[in-house]
Amino acid sequence: MKKLVTPLVDREISWLEFNGRVLQEAADENNPLIERVKFLGIFSSNLDEFYRVRVATLSRLRDLKDGKTPIPVRNPNKILKEINRIDKKHQREFADIFRKLTALLAQQGIRILNEQEITPEQGRFVHSYFNENVRSHLFPILLSNVKLNALADIAIYLAIHLRRKDNQANEGYAVMKMPVTPLPRFLILPPGDENVNIILLDDVIRYCLDEIFAVMGYDDYRAYTFKFTRDAEMDIDNDVSKSFLEIMLDSLKQRKTGAAVRFVYDRKMPSPMLKMLKERLEITENDTIIKGGRYHNFKDFMGFPDIGRPDLTYGPMPALMQKLLPQYSSIFNTLKARDLILHTPYQSFRHIIDLLREASIDPQVKAIKMTIYRVASNSNVINALINASRNGKAVTVFMELQARFDEEANIYWAGKLQEEGVKLIQGTPGFKVHCKLLLIRRKENNKSVYYANIGTGNFNEQTARLYADDSLLTSNQNIAQEVNSIFHLFESKFKPPKFKHLVVAPFNMRDHFIRLLNREMRNARAGKDAWCIIKLNNLTDERLAKKLYQAGREGVKINIICRSTCVMVPGIPGVSDNIRIISIVDRFLEHSRVMIFSNGGNELYYTSSADWMIRNLDARIEVACPIYNKELQQELMTMIRIQLKDNTKARLVNHNPPNEYVPSGEPKIRSQVEIYKLFK
Repeated sequence: MKKLVTPLVDREISWLEFNGRVLQEAADENNPLIERVKFLGIFSSNLDEFYRVRVATLSRLRDLKDGKTPIPVRNPNKILKEINRIDKKHQREFADIFRKLTALLAQQGIRILNEQEITPEQGRFVHSYFNENVRSHLFPILLSNVKLNALADIAIYLAIHLRRKDNQANEGYAVMKMPVTPLPRFLILPPGDENVNIILLDDVIRYCLDEIFAVMGYDDYRAYTFKFTRDAEMDIDNDVSKSFLEIMLDSLKQRKTGAAVRFVYDRKMPSPMLKMLKERLEITENDTIIKGGRYHNFKDFMGFPDIGRPDLTYGPMPALMQKLLPQYSSIFNTLKARDLILHTPYQSFRHIIDLLREASIDPQVKAIKMTIYRVASNSNVINALINASRNGKAVTVFMELQARFDEEANIYWAGKLQEEGVKLIQGTPGFKVHCKLLLIRRKENNKSVYYANIGTGNFNEQTARLYADDSLLTSNQNIAQEVNSIFHLFESKFKPPKFKHLVVAPFNMRDHFIRLLNREMRNARAGKDAWCIIKLNNLTDERLAKKLYQAGREGVKINIICRSTCVMVPGIPGVSDNIRIISIVDRFLEHSRVMIFSNGGNELYYTSSADWMIRNLDARIEVACPIYNKELQQELMTMIRIQLKDNTKARLVNHNPPNEYVPSGEPKIRSQVEIYKLFK
């Protein structure tokens, strides 16, 4: 019997193609100019995290002495070489786009000047700014004294060549961290002409190096930017004598001393300095080494300053109010009558804050339970929970301390909540709670009634302005009581209850969706309509990918919208010709997960917190929630159909050539704009 072909793309290569789509947005002349600059920042930020996590993991696997890997992966060394090849290609494209954008900005009267291009008057302003704001943050280290553990991950550093003009042999090297965290990366210079003139913090420091190093007897300075990326994967200690909080704090310290996995430097850096720097940082040829330009850490370009040119940015798309949640009316009364879905950022996250605020002061509300994964830096969600506790409500929060790169923030918020009498449930090593749940228990007619909010995104008012998510608000007691069962699950050492409505990972989510795909296959063989629509951020689980291939071969029509990593290859004759996969990268980050199945005419709808990845399905608590309300089903289908017709920002996934746009046609459909119009 001939073995069925199920081609699978390496997930890291697929992710790099996704980041290539972000780079396309920076190159897209149809995007406003300053937004194109910000997409360079998004590309750079994404790449930093990719190296800190995925490349770091591959490097660990490559270096295993016995050659045996604890997780399935195809030839780590080969994948790392391919990553380096694609990254270098992207870096060349990035540099070219940046040059074009700076030229276009200059044509618009927005000039990014370096320290050699400013006027004497501007120079006096820069010196004054430096002495008042920058100087106190600078602490140079002689390069001969630099130790790897002393330097921060993904920070920007200046490597400074120090000389005397009258004695070139008298030279030294120093390293200095740029204080980007407390200070803005950009400084707008005083108006001296019709242009808006901007200088980067890098060049402010270059201009004023004499203020730092003249006392050492030097008078000639050359500064070259570099940065390196550490392995940020945390080794979680399973020492039972420690609390989980202690374990996480120890792991965070370990992250700060992780091995270097990527080193980017100014290609004009002198060879002796480069050689010495690599030795001090323990950079080897096994690490990714990138010859860069004058500036690094372009993630700061996401915060390009407001220069009063709205014509060069996206037009306003203010979040809309949910029409069925009128202001000054009880949200509980509305939810008694019907379920609602809140679609952020098209609709305002403020409704969730309003719900929490109402719950915190409503005498009939007795208890609030919530999962927290990532929250805003000044979180109104946390403030509402604290207020509820102060008002005598029994507030319980599952705080996920392992939310990557938010661990320290969540440890801080955990402390604040505990101080206010909130019952805090902390996680256990090796297991994450990623579902987005809010449960409110209210006393009505002498019985407990539950209200639930089940979302695809975080309870975070900052990201809710940018991330496209779906959030179900319901008083359906069947669903809400199962949400309550999940909170009991956290408190009962993960003894799993049985669920009739919610689909919960790691207990049954993969198997549930495999059963639904099997049902579509049976319907296809019986000549019935058989189709499914799957919208995800990532699709990398091999069992589900192979099941989708099988379903496609059986005649099931499959449409997949996958923003980021996807291991499947559509459109292969006889293998995946019934499968279409697109990715939409646009103004908002597509973050919702939606699954729709034909089910023989009785369509099934789910929203979910989980991507189809091994980690989500096997190592996290995730929830997929059925949508029973017919109006809400139609609402979701209308949004999905608009996205499937996108011919402006949709790309074909794992296509040759990569990231080809969906063929354009008339009318032009840009799904995010059309969905905003739908709710407006």
